[in-house]
Parts: sequence; C-alpha cells; structure tokens
Amino acid sequence: MPKRDYSLLGPDGARAVETGLAAAEWYHSEVPRKVMKDLMQRSDAPAIRDTLLLYGTMLVSVTIAIWLWPSWASAPFWLVYGTLYGSASDSRWHECSHGTAFKTPWMNNAVYQIASFMIMRNSATWRWSHARHHTDTYIVGRDPEIAVMRPPELAKLVLNFFGVIDVIRFFPNLVYNALLGPNPEERTFVPQTEWGKVQRVAIIHLSIYAATVALAFWMGSILPLMVIGLPRMYGAWHHVMTGLLQHGGLADNVVDHRLNSRTVYMNPISRFIYWNMNYHVEHHMFPMVPFHALPKLHEAIRHDLPAPNRSIAEGFREMWPAFRRQLAYEDYFLKRELPPTARPYREEFHAISPGTPAPAAPAPNALPAE
Repeated sequence: MPKRDYSLLGPDGARAVETGLAAAEWYHSEVPRKVMKDLMQRSDAPAIRDTLLLYGTMLVSVTIAIWLWPSWASAPFWLVYGTLYGSASDSRWHECSHGTAFKTPWMNNAVYQIASFMIMRNSATWRWSHARHHTDTYIVGRDPEIAVMRPPELAKLVLNFFGVIDVIRFFPNLVYNALLGPNPEERTFVPQTEWGKVQRVAIIHLSIYAATVALAFWMGSILPLMVIGLPRMYGAWHHVMTGLLQHGGLADNVVDHRLNSRTVYMNPISRFIYWNMNYHVEHHMFPMVPFHALPKLHEAIRHDLPAPNRSIAEGFREMWPAFRRQLAYEDYFLKRELPPTARPYREEFHAISPGTPAPAAPAPNALPAE
C-alpha cells in the first residue's frame, strides 16, 4: 500500500470522500433512551466548582512563584502553575468547545476563549477543527488532529512533551492567520463566514504575546514569559502524555471508536487536569455527554467496550511497543479484545484502498457549539 498522506489537501482525504469513509455512520453502543437523556443533562455546578479550583490554584501558585523568583525554591510552584496552564487548558478548551462543560453558554465560551489562548490555539479555527475530528476520527487525510502519524516520529513526540513542536508550528501560523486569515488546510473545514473571526482572534493573541515580550525586555527578565507563553512548554507534559493515550497505536480508517480510541483509568489529580477525558471511547461515541457524566456513561456501556487500561503506565506499556513496530511496518495497529458481552467490531472500512465500495451515510456525531 502507498504511504499515508495526512495532508487535508492530499489523495487520502479525497479517497475517503469518494468511498464514503468521510462523514460515515459510526458504531454506537446501545444505551436506553431514558438513561441517555439523564446522562446528557447539563449543569453549571460541576464546571464552576472545577473552574474556581483550577484558576484559584493557578493564582496561588504563580503568586508564590513570583515572590520566590529567581530562587530555585520557586520551581515547584512554577511546575504546578505550568501544568495547569499548559495541560489543564487543553481539556478545558476541549470540553467547552463541545458546549457541554457548563449549562450556561457564555460560561462555556468564556472558559473556551481563555483556555484556547493558554494552549496556543486559535479559538475560531479549532472549534471547527475539533468538529471535523469527531466527524472523521483518525480518518487519514480528513482528521486535522491526528497526534501520532504512521510511521511515528518518536523524536518529535519526545520534544512535544516540552511543547517544542507545537510552539514552533503555532507562531508562524498565528502570524499567517493575523495577516491572511485561515491557511489553505484550515479553509477545508472552517466555513468562509468564520474566516474574519479567525483573523481577529489571531491579531488579539499576537498582540498579547508582543506585549508580554516587550515587558520582558523592559524588565530585563523572562519573568513575564514565565507567566504567559512559556508555561505552554514547561507545563505541556501532562496533556501530551494523556493525549497520546487517546488514539496512539490503535486503528485508523475505521468507523468504530472501540477500534481507534482508548479508555484509561487514572488517578484523581490526572482526572481533574484531564477533566475525565480518560473515558475517551465513551466521549467519542457520545460527545454531547458532559465530562462529569462520563464515569456513569462508562458503567452503562462497559459491557460493550474493550477492557480499559488500568493506569497511565499500563497504557504506555501497551502503546509504545506498537509505535516501535509501526516504525518498520506502518500498517500495524493494536486490536484490543472485546468482552463476550460486546457486539463485534464494525470493520467495514478497515484497510481501505482505492476503489473499495463503501456506503455513504453522512452522520457527523459532533457539531461546534454556538
């Protein structure tokens, strides 16, 4: 088979559209209507509680870190602040983009905008990028959020634990967005009516970064950058660690989230930072279920899912050998066993190739929040 082309403008994306793999009908576990209705109930309370705890902890830790600066005694407080800035912002951006974290729309949007800035993502672009990710999850040439391509570039994965690759890619694109709006690939999923918004958001973000750099030069210190900007690098480790587990080593070009997504049990601190996105198969099957209801959703459908990894360490012990095998054979993937109570995997689109017939049944399972 030819090598995968992950470009949104390349032949693999066009082939996915031609064969019906793009915007296909996905497998869903059966959930009684009343149970699903209860699970989808939105509430402000859990998100307000967690948001106050998140930003309160960030404020306390950065205040102490600045007070102790430049002593090495400030390092633990920078680590706490950076991890919440550079990793918890990823999950807050994510959940608020779905419009499910809070019941009140303006609260979702406010946290979404703040988190998008902290995680260095254009809020007007990534709302639509993530909608595409859910519609065409790990479909090569269609999904703009594939974290690990095949064969995997392990050196880049390691560098990204410190945000290096993401930041290097972010700033040139930020300047492009500020000058010209969405780039050519972004225009494949961002509606033209939103292009002006993409440009405005980029200008605002670029202005904040420019002011921060100017303040650092004026002070003759990197302290302002330790507060704004650099935490996206020194605090990226947790969101990269958990993000790799979402789909790493699993199948692509399939229409069953049990094949391409992974649920991992995590400790309470990681679950708070990650906002329950460790229940990732469940989230992809039913993206409109709020973060606080995902443990209940997991219990409702676990009989139909592969056994979750019991810890982050166990997840990596499963995933890293798969990455190494993909270096030599990029079509390799992990196929996890289903329990006897589960329905069989839906694999109609596995190993899709040119000319393969496939039913076209457009049914995107996530839309951007207003």
